[in-house]
Amino acid sequence: MMSVTLYHNPRCSKSRATLALLAANGVIPNIRLYLEQVPSTQELEELLSMLGMNDARDLMRKGEEAYKLNQLDSIHLTQAELITTMVNYPKLIERPIAIHQGQARIGRPPESVLEIL
Repeated sequence: MMSVTLYHNPRCSKSRATLALLAANGVIPNIRLYLEQVPSTQELEELLSMLGMNDARDLMRKGEEAYKLNQLDSIHLTQAELITTMVNYPKLIERPIAIHQGQARIGRPPESVLEIL
């Protein structure tokens, strides 16, 4: 059985579409409701690495109110500060994210998660 973890928000259409696509391909992922089971700083650092991202902003939903309120576009913020803000405001984390064997993909579009299966 393939072990896939999906950072999932059931209210998000892309997240639901990614879950359906995985199921259609015979994959029943471990669901991580990341808004309730907030990832730690270390988990987010690992995710950024698995995604090949050097800037934590690449994992952020820039349209979220918390992004503007916390002025996360400021060049003066460190990566550690950005990651801590995602822990404090998990809605900022882009979704959905599929993780399999040390690799991760954001499901935008949903088909991109198939690259790591």
